Amino acid sequence: MLLIHELIANPKAREIYFTVRKHGTVSKQSLLDESGLTISTLTRILDELLSLELLVEVGFGESTGGRRPTLYETNPSYAYLLGLEISRTHAKLVLTDFHLQLLGEYTWNMDAVLTPELLMESLHDQVQQMLAAASIDLSRVAGLGIGAVGPLDRKAGVILNPARFAAPGWSQVHIKEQLEQRLAVPVYLDNGANTALLGEYWASSNRMQHHLLYLHAGIGLRSAIMNDGRLLYGMIDTEGAVGQMIIEGSGLPPHVPGGNAGAWESYVSIHTLERQAREVWRLGSSGLLRSLAESAEQLEFTHLIEALHARDPEVVRLFHEMAVYCGIGLANLINILHPEEVILGGPLFLAADDFYQEAIRIALERTYYREQYNVRFTRSKLGERSVAAGACAMVLHQLTN
Repeated sequence: MLLIHELIANPKAREIYFTVRKHGTVSKQSLLDESGLTISTLTRILDELLSLELLVEVGFGESTGGRRPTLYETNPSYAYLLGLEISRTHAKLVLTDFHLQLLGEYTWNMDAVLTPELLMESLHDQVQQMLAAASIDLSRVAGLGIGAVGPLDRKAGVILNPARFAAPGWSQVHIKEQLEQRLAVPVYLDNGANTALLGEYWASSNRMQHHLLYLHAGIGLRSAIMNDGRLLYGMIDTEGAVGQMIIEGSGLPPHVPGGNAGAWESYVSIHTLERQAREVWRLGSSGLLRSLAESAEQLEFTHLIEALHARDPEVVRLFHEMAVYCGIGLANLINILHPEEVILGGPLFLAADDFYQEAIRIALERTYYREQYNVRFTRSKLGERSVAAGACAMVLHQLTN
């Protein structure tokens, strides 16, 4: 499938296309006012974009005295996008249209038997089933984006050596090459935090925010940064490095091999929360936790969310203490990066409202110049689909930039 700038040879036509894309739905009169083109030139360009099936007419706007103006938007059926999330707990495949509207979804549990080979075999079958169910031919699929746990070689399309995967084989996985052979579509790989931020950006009705920070809090901590609509990359893939920011000089031991003592992730993660809750279970100080699991080892995050909603005092305390550390780390990032907006995603922020609100309160308390600097906090709009939907947005980004 041709890139948009290859398909639209005329620079003025490209400008009109991207103006429509920016606005979502726009009238011919608005395009005329914004572009400065003559009516005949604009009409010719719109006819060209309609014939290429890049734009569609979607009805009429309100009349200002004369004929009602024709409304245009980019064609949601121009192409279709596949997105795959690979995390330590699950893998999620989604199919969307060119407007990132969900058309299909499938989730795998990342258990001890789901090796890369088995996932790719099943993925191929699920893609075929999704396309058939939506009556979409493979030729209309622009590509597959993958948002995965790092570290990665993004350009080569290789998952290098991620920690704490249940199944064997998740090291040196040449996933781009192998899936391109199986699916016969372009495949793009990036870390999950980056694809999540891309997805949140495209899901937002306000794309005028110039500097965005995304933080995912789950099994670990992962972050991404965007400036003027573009993701910022370091010299190496470092999405999980934010969790190694030291917040206690002589603190807890490392959460991962080779990590830092006193690292942020040692204080803020599902792994840490479960470890602390199991100790509470063993001490017998929470009757509710004892009723939810027969042994300390059986306690999981879902039990803790249930206990939090029931306002169990010990569990409320654990979430509160973790939120304080989360807010301190957020304040460190905000004081260094000065983002306009901080988007918070992942299970800890999405499932525990107390945690989300308290972390923000602590972060704002410790933000320098907070009276003059009004940073905005938002919760992930895409929720548990943010990484996979953002992987679709990565394919869209490749086609249109």
